Amino acid sequence: MPGLVVFGRRWAIGSDDFVLPGTFELFLRLLWWLGIVVLYAVHKGQFSCPGGALLHSYLLVLLALLAAIICTLCALVYVSMQGTISNPGPRKSLPKLLYTRLLLYLPEFIWAVVGAVWVSDSSVRCESTVINVILGTVIASWVIIVFTIIGVLIVFDPLGGKKTFYLTDGLDRNLESSQSGQLLYNVKNTATRVWEKRIRLMCCCIVQDDDHRVAFTSIAELFRAYFSDTDLVPSDIAAGLILLHQEQDKMESCPKEPEEVLCHSPSSLADDLDIELENAAHYMLFAAAAYGWPYYIYTNPFTALCKLNGDCCRSRPEDCDITGSDRRNFHFGSILRITGLQYRDFIHISFHNKIYEIPFFVALDHKKEAIVVAVRGTLSFEDILTDLSADCEDLTLEDVLENGFVHKGITQAANYIYQKLINDGILNQAFTIAPEYKLVIVGHSLGGGTASVLAIMLRNSFPTLKCYAFSPPGGLLSKALAEYSKRFIISIILGKDLVARLSMPNMEDLKRRIVRIVANCNRPKYQILLRGCWYEVFGGDPDNFPTELDGRNDDALTQPLLAEESLMVHRSPSYNALDGESHLNSPPQYPHLYLPGRIIHIVEESSSRRLCSSDIKYSANWSNETVFSSILISPKMITDHMPDVVLNALNSLSQEHRSCMWGGKQVDCNQVYNQLLQ
Repeated sequence: MPGLVVFGRRWAIGSDDFVLPGTFELFLRLLWWLGIVVLYAVHKGQFSCPGGALLHSYLLVLLALLAAIICTLCALVYVSMQGTISNPGPRKSLPKLLYTRLLLYLPEFIWAVVGAVWVSDSSVRCESTVINVILGTVIASWVIIVFTIIGVLIVFDPLGGKKTFYLTDGLDRNLESSQSGQLLYNVKNTATRVWEKRIRLMCCCIVQDDDHRVAFTSIAELFRAYFSDTDLVPSDIAAGLILLHQEQDKMESCPKEPEEVLCHSPSSLADDLDIELENAAHYMLFAAAAYGWPYYIYTNPFTALCKLNGDCCRSRPEDCDITGSDRRNFHFGSILRITGLQYRDFIHISFHNKIYEIPFFVALDHKKEAIVVAVRGTLSFEDILTDLSADCEDLTLEDVLENGFVHKGITQAANYIYQKLINDGILNQAFTIAPEYKLVIVGHSLGGGTASVLAIMLRNSFPTLKCYAFSPPGGLLSKALAEYSKRFIISIILGKDLVARLSMPNMEDLKRRIVRIVANCNRPKYQILLRGCWYEVFGGDPDNFPTELDGRNDDALTQPLLAEESLMVHRSPSYNALDGESHLNSPPQYPHLYLPGRIIHIVEESSSRRLCSSDIKYSANWSNETVFSSILISPKMITDHMPDVVLNALNSLSQEHRSCMWGGKQVDCNQVYNQLLQ
């Protein structure tokens, strides 16, 4: 719902967000009140000691104060349970209750100070049990007060004052007036500064230079543009994601027939898929090895440290070209163990890491007769800043394409590696050693995106190169560049991987779907959150919440709901474009960017969404970019992106790529095809 307006400003909390924390506090207060009643009943005749009158007065006043707080909390929780996310009308009295509850903190604070003074007074010589219990109540009062202050700081919205004025005046104001234009300009500037301060605080542990400052401003502008046009609080977004997940689960395809053949018929395309899956499984080792010791320890938690400690004592060969810091040889030792290569097989290794400058290595792969350039994925704050620098910039290739749009941060990272490979003569050195080898560029996640752009840059100089991009970011290349890259780039995507679907248009579409589904749900938010948590943890059937498709025809879905409009501060250009409105009047700020190359999509055949399974079956097919034009909400949207999960899936497929299911038995696909022809 719209953020709660209290004390003349908007807060990052809704009027229906007090149910769960209020219930928890109410439970604690009731236990506290009952405990004091029992204490008073047991010890009411023992307050004749020196100072006992003070303690007796303290308990009586505390009982009355707790009773008032409990009554206020009951009313607060009850009112907060009323209505729905987009219908705050039944909760209009909640701010008054909130004022009452906050006012009660003043006498509670004063009484906690008084209690602390009386208990610590040496002249009070009552029974130790009474003093200890009262000391406990004083400590409990201070703990609750401290947590309340922390909660207020968490839900404080730095833009609350300006945004409240903007919201209340938003529907009736004249957008063409200079006053409204100046107001919007001030809100945008303030929002950008707020986001920039948040990013600087998050990255306070890294050395910040001019590149960082430019990136901070660019990322802050990106976040401001995305979050400024909705009036959703964080719990609204969580409820929307829960509803979308259950809606998507309900709309999943029906189970396949048992007799259905679960693989493609033998053809040149299927044979090509088998070959590429085998190559991908091989080169994924190099992409995973680029992560160094964090990946090796993550995949071998019990033995990795012992093995790496044995490697750290070995001296590196003097002719090994290594840049950057690698204390105790852990990174290099991990790369050697993951790839199975020898020291002499490495041409260059870079552990240098800054914004737009990511680690990579160049090695000789004698098994596939290839010179492999492996680029590391996201592993540091600098890498996150590179990922988030999502502005578009032109990539002009001589004699190939012009005006191709690419992801700015990833392109700068690719340009850094390109300069190293060409200007520093690294590739010349590699081809001098192995002139007959082919060039292969690989990477996972950020490394996959960087490898793809790097491959496009090197394509003219090395016409036979190939690139394997594992789980690359979705918003990477313009349509023209994506089509061009299909000649030499293979993207491998597993399941519902979030990163492969990340792009600004997809994020705008997700925002639109969240706003629409929460505006159209007739359940209170606390029910959605509780039922959703149960569904995510224990499974079961999706709840029968109404969705944006229920009870409406397709034409009606193109028009915004009244409740939906109430959740929009002002509609962004991308949001307008998604609703089919005029592209001429409000063009989208971010153009559509796509995954690179041809796409292999790997999906699970077995249903193991919530239970761990050591016998997961996968299937793989050639796919296209339209499959990844929407973000899917799932518990596996993150795990499907992890490099070890991708590697396991590829290994499973490469071992069984000649098998398929026929009548419940595993047979050769060629035999199945011949039987079908007969």
